[in-house]
Amino acid sequence: MPPPSTAVVWRSVGLTLRVVTVISLLVSLIIISTNTATLSSNFSRIEIRFQDVKAYRYVLATIVIGLVYSLLQTAFTIYHVTTGNRIAGDALYIFDFYGDKLISYLLATGTGAGFGVTVDLKDANSGTNTGIDKFFNKANAASSILLLAFIFTAISSVLSSLALPKKA
Repeated sequence: MPPPSTAVVWRSVGLTLRVVTVISLLVSLIIISTNTATLSSNFSRIEIRFQDVKAYRYVLATIVIGLVYSLLQTAFTIYHVTTGNRIAGDALYIFDFYGDKLISYLLATGTGAGFGVTVDLKDANSGTNTGIDKFFNKANAASSILLLAFIFTAISSVLSSLALPKKA
């Protein structure tokens, strides 16, 4: 049995990157969207949700946009790997190139916003309540997984950059 061609190997690598990106984004979405904490004092209980912090809403928005794009690209890549043909021919290479760049930058800004607000708010509330620490730790975990999704998308972006001069 002859070894697979270089094109098949690169398509498989691209598909693997897309699938891992989708999985990372899904995990990050689940973590950030279920993040809540209850703060208790002598007189009342306050529930904090991720929606209460605007930067976490931005993180969620970047995750959702990245997930939609990654799912679309995963479907295109599966079609390309299985049939050997590309939807819309060579024009899709340009879409891959610009889309991967845009989404990777978007995921990077979402990661930065998540880490930044977590550090600032955690410092402001240090030592006050363990419930709020768990809240910030979960947000940090979601941002960390979003960082992984950014890395995979950035690698995918490099691959689409390499394919562009050959096809466009």
